[in-house]
Amino acid sequence: MILSVVIVNFNVKYFLEQCLCSLKKTVDQSALLSGKTEVFVVDNASSDGSMAFLQPLYPAFHFIQNQENNGFAKGNNQALSRCTGDFVLFLNPDTVLAETSLDACVSFLQSHPGAGAVGVRMIDGAGNFLKESMRGFPSPRASFFKVSGLARAFPRSRFFAAYYAGGLDPHQNHPVEILSGACMMVRKAALDKTGGFDERFFMYAEDIDLSYRIQKAGFQNYYLASACIIHFKGESTHKDIRYVKQFHLAMNQFTKKHFQGSPASGMLFFLNLGVAIKQRLSRVGLSIKREAGQTVRNKSVFIKGDPQDLSQILIALRRAGITIAETESEAGSMLFCAGGQRALGSIIREIDGSAGKFSSYIHISGTHAIVGSFSGKEK
Repeated sequence: MILSVVIVNFNVKYFLEQCLCSLKKTVDQSALLSGKTEVFVVDNASSDGSMAFLQPLYPAFHFIQNQENNGFAKGNNQALSRCTGDFVLFLNPDTVLAETSLDACVSFLQSHPGAGAVGVRMIDGAGNFLKESMRGFPSPRASFFKVSGLARAFPRSRFFAAYYAGGLDPHQNHPVEILSGACMMVRKAALDKTGGFDERFFMYAEDIDLSYRIQKAGFQNYYLASACIIHFKGESTHKDIRYVKQFHLAMNQFTKKHFQGSPASGMLFFLNLGVAIKQRLSRVGLSIKREAGQTVRNKSVFIKGDPQDLSQILIALRRAGITIAETESEAGSMLFCAGGQRALGSIIREIDGSAGKFSSYIHISGTHAIVGSFSGKEK
């Protein structure tokens, strides 16, 4: 096998369906990967019937059903022990791939023997670049600027936004220090040296830890702007104070693991200071969010593409209370229908070029749902 793909699922069966459909299209259309790719789906005790729904639809994929939620790291490692590919792709279920994205990653790793892992350009459903696509090492200064909010205030600064590699052009390929576990392709030889994800991490640091260990093992990580995917993130990623505290715990754990007793352990002081600042700032932010929440959003959508199952789409939209707009200018969002002559790659390029002008939904012909942007909720 050339490629092994590992996806850990928990209660997002319709997002996962779109992800698996885009993955199958990508592999089937690839002269490089067709017949040379294996896919593992690890379900962490979902209660939404994910496995019963999806397993018959994708009989060639390997499904692993857990009786309890073992977490992201353990779920990935569970499948990793069965992977036989030269490269392993760790992929989130709320992603949609372009047809050429995996070819670009595999070809890069094959032509760069010193590369241990590659990440891709990730955008959300509104075309906004996701900064976690490429990150710098979480030094004490970088972590403080991130947690305190200064990195967000100066997103292009090499100094203030070092955590998100703010000085690098997201439209260019770069060697980087930290990649996102949402879409991270790793050379199996590197994983044989480092092992998989550290199962002691609860959230937010598994990919940082693995990226760091890959470099310690003598490999380089790379960000590929030439490969772009959609990552529907959802409300769980909003940077509220709970996120800040969880991030603090993760960085605390990372520092103790790798730098206990070294000068870098000073990171903990900066993190504590950053959390205190963020707590004060969030009190102001909460009142703004409450007022903004009173605004009624335009719940209409303009359909782009040539949907082969329009009647089912109309039923789904009606159930969600979304009306059909006659023109793009009247719509609050766009529904992109993939299939027929409309490729996923062209849809992703259009969303990427929108620069946040509209939110979007995606429906791949033959699937059973529409998945949407900002809230991450399935329709």
